[in-house]
Amino acid sequence: MGSEDGSYRSSKNSKKPKYSRFTQQELPACKPILTPGLVIGILISLAIIFIPIGLLSFSASQNVVEVVDRYDEDCVPATSSKLGFIQDAQTNKTCIRTLIVPKKMKHPIFVYYQLDNFYQNHRRYVKSRSDHQLWSPKNEYMTKLCEPEAVDSNNEPIVPCGLVAWSLFNDTYKFSRNDNSLTVNKKNIAWTSDRTKKFGANVYPKNFQSHGLIGGAKLNETIPLSEQEDLIVWMRTAALPSFRKLYGRIETDLEANDKITVVIENNYNTYAFDGRKKLVMSTVAWIGGKNDFLGRMYLTVGGASLFFALAFSILYILKPRPLGDPTYLSWNRKPTL
Repeated sequence: MGSEDGSYRSSKNSKKPKYSRFTQQELPACKPILTPGLVIGILISLAIIFIPIGLLSFSASQNVVEVVDRYDEDCVPATSSKLGFIQDAQTNKTCIRTLIVPKKMKHPIFVYYQLDNFYQNHRRYVKSRSDHQLWSPKNEYMTKLCEPEAVDSNNEPIVPCGLVAWSLFNDTYKFSRNDNSLTVNKKNIAWTSDRTKKFGANVYPKNFQSHGLIGGAKLNETIPLSEQEDLIVWMRTAALPSFRKLYGRIETDLEANDKITVVIENNYNTYAFDGRKKLVMSTVAWIGGKNDFLGRMYLTVGGASLFFALAFSILYILKPRPLGDPTYLSWNRKPTL
């Protein structure tokens, strides 16, 4: 009697799950055998798919015409301290650069500014903003996350607040070709979703860059934030320390060997953190801007697959091995009673 009670209690307290084909992984399943022929076929298929894609991607990237000019060092007089020069508000910071177009550039030609060694992805920097404030004037006092650029000296809220907006890029570029001005179109340079969903059409700048240390560009207080596209582009923070942001578009074709004169207002301070500034003019292809990496990676994977397929084929021909009987595999065995 006692033994029966003990066995009953042990079975009742057992944590063993109930038997099912699902928990025991006995459901019908496809269990392919990787024969030499199957492996070689898969590798050849990968090569057939990846190599053409890589060639197309690499060719498209090579057709992109790009002009890159680093100007932060050359736009500071050799006799001046870089940091002292950029922080002196009385200094003339106009800089003239000459660019030569290497090949014909068909419009639209995208103009970018590129910053290197600028960590927009720093946690405290990324958090220093108020998306609620950017969207509605009712939320202009929601500046808790914006320290140290939350309120001005009169304790009035700064709109837009935070370090991201405060550090807005403020270098400017003017282009000309053969003494004829080239217009830079700055409309629709920001994402439509950002303009319509994140920045309110009835939110206007207020107390921005009006006290203490000036971080970057100032904003026109008569234009709503949804129309200040330079700010919207800047507020979409970059994930890497080297990044490009769209400045505008040139809607005119440029011919090979054209001499482009660029008048730069070198205002933005990257010298305090050893940053670099570059001006970029670029056309685009169906894959976007110039990006050789994607095509090379496709070619590398496709080439490696083709190489291993050939190596396995030669090995299989020279030293063939008979396949074992698949009926001896554990999942093909019939249970014996």
